[in-house]
Amino acid sequence: MAPTKEPSFRDSVDLMFNRAVALMDLPPGLEEKIRVCNATYTVRFGVRLRGQIQTFVGYRSVHSEHMEPVKGGIRYSLGVNQNEVEALAALMTYKCALVEAPFGGSKGGLCIDPREYDEYELEMITRRFAYELAKRDLINPSQNVPAPDMGTGEREMAWIADQYARMNTTDINARACVTGKPLGAGGIKGRVEATGRGVQYALREFFRYPEDVAKAGLSGGLDGKRIVVQGLGNVGYHAAKFLSEEDGARITGIIERDGALIDDDGLDVEAVHQWIVKHGGITGFPDALHMAEGSVALEHDCDVLIPAAMEGVINLGNAARIKAPLIIEAANGPVTAGADEVLRDKGTVIIPDMYANAGGVTVSYFEWVKNLSHIRFGRLQRRQEEARHQLVVNELERLDRYLGDAWTMSPDFKARYLRGADELELVRSGLDDTMREAYQSMREVWHSRDDVEDLRVAAYLVSIDRVASSYRAKGL
Repeated sequence: MAPTKEPSFRDSVDLMFNRAVALMDLPPGLEEKIRVCNATYTVRFGVRLRGQIQTFVGYRSVHSEHMEPVKGGIRYSLGVNQNEVEALAALMTYKCALVEAPFGGSKGGLCIDPREYDEYELEMITRRFAYELAKRDLINPSQNVPAPDMGTGEREMAWIADQYARMNTTDINARACVTGKPLGAGGIKGRVEATGRGVQYALREFFRYPEDVAKAGLSGGLDGKRIVVQGLGNVGYHAAKFLSEEDGARITGIIERDGALIDDDGLDVEAVHQWIVKHGGITGFPDALHMAEGSVALEHDCDVLIPAAMEGVINLGNAARIKAPLIIEAANGPVTAGADEVLRDKGTVIIPDMYANAGGVTVSYFEWVKNLSHIRFGRLQRRQEEARHQLVVNELERLDRYLGDAWTMSPDFKARYLRGADELELVRSGLDDTMREAYQSMREVWHSRDDVEDLRVAAYLVSIDRVASSYRAKGL
């Protein structure tokens, strides 16, 4: 349990903002305009369930409208409150600015444990929540565009999109009112994996720079690195799966609600995932050491720690015992401001949340663009690209026949070269490019300024500067 002097999540965001703006030369009025949350709407609505009316409390917070629409997920959790939603909305503002997605920051939440309701009941609740927000333009393709978050997914986004369309029958862009939808409801390939894939791309980019890797006391690439993942939900699962299957990393620890699994030789991520789907937890999973107290596994010896669940899991109560030299924040706010200071003093490198988990909003941006353009990515150019490649292959085949055994094409070259990029490949390419560009913008500040000690401050400096530039352009 964290000590009582631990700053709240909202306080942590403000403290980290303060660290950054202290290094900037912003007019006090503009600094305050960027800091404050523009508006928060609280809704209380009733739904008749199980023979009686149940009342639910929900929030939608808009932090900054320097660009519109504003963007941010809707989470379903009993822990949802106004301070949390406003802090998350602020992070969304900085996150969107960092990855140059043309959105302001927003966030929503509903105080509910979705596991207590069946699918029909959840649909009734979600549709009523969507109605309450949409009638106040807090769901709108051009003003406020939600997405999935903790406790929500494609299913809930499809319900919200349909509810908005029912209320706005002549809006041709109705599908763009929300992102993270299923493919059959206007979604985009690669959205479900996007945040986890972004974590993978962020780590790849970090490990491309030996001097950055050396700052964490590590060397080499991702191959063979020992990784502990806290939370095997959508984000943690995809990050762990891709890092182990594609980059050769070893997932040596997985932490869940009912404990942790430890295997220094590496866990089979897919097998653990399937076990959780079938049994509701990791308890009883064979061929691995099970620790009943999962939080202790955060302190397990590893190279990379990926907190991918809740905020505040690394705090003043355990920061000094964290052994991982590199932490990448796949969740929002998993390291408190107090713990951040302890870890910095130890020399731990932290890849901050506003960058590390920006894969979700990046691909949400692609989905929003797809919905507004009313055409899937690759549809216009894919076959033309293949036809141009065919010309090159024809010439190579002619050369192949002319030279005989002296030269020949690689066996699979023709098939790989001829295939034009589909939507999933284009989405992954765009995400990879975004994560690289964003890291390089942080890295440049990190290495060029003596007063910038870590990547988090660098990320805030880049983001706040971009938001400030946007406000100045508006005449503020």
